Amino acid sequence: MKRYLIICLLLSASQLSFSHSLALSFSTAPADNTQITRRPPVEKRLFRSTAVEQKIQEVKQLLSNAPYLAWMFENCFPNTLDTTVHYSTTDEGDDDTFVYTGDIHAMWLRDSGAQVWPYVQFAKNDENLRRMIRGTILRQFRLICIDPYANAFNISPTGSEWESDLTQMNPWLHERKYEIDSLCYPIRLAYEYWLQTGDDTIFGDLWKETVKLILKTFREQQRKGGNGPYRFQRRTPVQYDTMSHSGYGNPIKPCGLIASAFRPSDDSTVLLFLIPSNFMAVTSLRKAADVLTRVNHDAALANECTTLADEVETALRKHAVHKHPKYGKIYAYEVDGFGNQLLMDDANVPSLLAMAYLGDVSPQNPIYRNTRRFVLSHDNPYFFSGKAGEGIGGPHVGFDMIWPMSIMMRAFTSTNDEEIRQCLQMLVDTDAGTGFIHEAFHKDDATRYTRPWFAWQNTLFGELILKLIADGKLSLLNSITPHPTH
Repeated sequence: MKRYLIICLLLSASQLSFSHSLALSFSTAPADNTQITRRPPVEKRLFRSTAVEQKIQEVKQLLSNAPYLAWMFENCFPNTLDTTVHYSTTDEGDDDTFVYTGDIHAMWLRDSGAQVWPYVQFAKNDENLRRMIRGTILRQFRLICIDPYANAFNISPTGSEWESDLTQMNPWLHERKYEIDSLCYPIRLAYEYWLQTGDDTIFGDLWKETVKLILKTFREQQRKGGNGPYRFQRRTPVQYDTMSHSGYGNPIKPCGLIASAFRPSDDSTVLLFLIPSNFMAVTSLRKAADVLTRVNHDAALANECTTLADEVETALRKHAVHKHPKYGKIYAYEVDGFGNQLLMDDANVPSLLAMAYLGDVSPQNPIYRNTRRFVLSHDNPYFFSGKAGEGIGGPHVGFDMIWPMSIMMRAFTSTNDEEIRQCLQMLVDTDAGTGFIHEAFHKDDATRYTRPWFAWQNTLFGELILKLIADGKLSLLNSITPHPTH
């Protein structure tokens, strides 16, 4: 979700807007690609999990009639472990894991939480894997305690290319774009890890300090007492890479919702009350309250989490719903408390489409169902369709660029086998023969893509395949065929 190094220069400058330098990337697979792994050699893999390796072999055998899909799964699912996980221990001997996002050697709270998420299900039976995930959680807590307003961090206090941003930078920070979801993903990961492994040792003093900082930040960004301490400006020609109004963003009217300066795409919000992220905040606060009650026995702090979650949930019921003339009641993407609502969706998670995947709303919720129809149509200004495929993009990489993440979210949230099959076929058809999932591809030409090394999307693809197998859809998976050009 970060824009860096690779986008095809065949796209004109008028089609895309970026703040980072770009380069050309084309890659094609060998003719016998189903026999040649694209993983690094064993000795160069950063982390190895016996449980994950066993699952890969099991899935490859199950997908015997879909060898290209099996090959992609083998390449993609372990990509986070193979290439981005840096596990070590602290001076005190505790677990510590720094997770790159891929071709950007920094750790995003959101991305790292999502990258290791699909491995949690195997952690109970793989001690090394459990400790790696535990180390990720503890590192996330420590990073939040360094600065709860930062979205991405360095492995050590080395400074950043963004140190000239007009905000309170420090050498630990790679970037300081405040996003609600950056504070939610660590809670989501820690909660699931606890449920799956029973290990509550992550919930000590550091955890409680982290929760207090999250509560403080969320309350500050309800902006009941003014703009609060956070502001952000960047010297850039890219509109979505900075904040208006001296770094505080467009005006909002306090209403109980939490402001988010930036979206999960790292693009600035237009109306600061970002609805999918507020839904995720409610869910996350309730999970934190559950831990604080059952593990820490801290009723007072748990009550603070529950009280804030109740307030935000009440505000969502009042401000998040739009009465659309075509779709009926749908969720807006952003609102400002004055009654203004922005109707769109962005591919990055949390999104309106992904709320059911995250568990923030029921997939049967009628407002969500209406919203899903809206965001997967051309009434969503960032839904694109062309010769290569269809899906949701966003301002981050500009017009006509589709994010495979949105195709995966469509499959995750679908109850229609034919829709799921079409999503899977599209993912296979748009890998440009590389065996990996990219950040985005052009709607008419999948060889025009951004970021060949984006671990979150790769691991998410593996997560989707495992879910569909668990859901009994093996025959559907085995119906997927390679693109004729592969």
